[in-house]
Amino acid sequence: MAADDIPSAYVSDKRTPMPSREEMRARIPGWGVDLDPADRPSHPKLQYAPGTTGAHWQFPDRQPGSEGREHSIEHAFVTPVFGTAQPLHGLSGAIRRLAYARFSEARLAHWLLLVLGDRVDAWGSHLRSFATLHPDNPITETGVRTELTAEGTARSGRSDRRHQLLDPVVVAGPWVLAGAGMVLGVRRVVRALRG
Repeated sequence: MAADDIPSAYVSDKRTPMPSREEMRARIPGWGVDLDPADRPSHPKLQYAPGTTGAHWQFPDRQPGSEGREHSIEHAFVTPVFGTAQPLHGLSGAIRRLAYARFSEARLAHWLLLVLGDRVDAWGSHLRSFATLHPDNPITETGVRTELTAEGTARSGRSDRRHQLLDPVVVAGPWVLAGAGMVLGVRRVVRALRG
């Protein structure tokens, strides 16, 4: 890979020179109102000193296995180091891959697809738990019981007091709807078998 092909975010020195103050003022109306360092508490942090970064490389060594990994369409390649603990799988993985392959991070569709992928993964885990000896228990695992037994409703100064009424609906609602759907499905099957 040629040095000029590497985005400057991943190199130890800045290749692109900063535009002059005059160029910035001409391009952006109001630019430079905070030029006085006394107006900016972060002024010392903004100084770029190449010898103080501690980087011993021009470009960091790449972690193997980046082929086929998801990354934003804004970036040319996967970051030099990335996580591998939770690989994408199943329907939720396909939804997340679509979010990365098709939509920019600046688009709402990107983030909504990632949230949808998360919810699909969570429901898949709930359904898989029913095939085990220890299925999920929505009463204890969501904190509903703790709200009633550990003075959760009596605590003062809670920041989520307004949401407390909605918590049972949000937590129990999907389980009640799933149970009702199962009951209706079983009824339909029984009627079909009798008729």
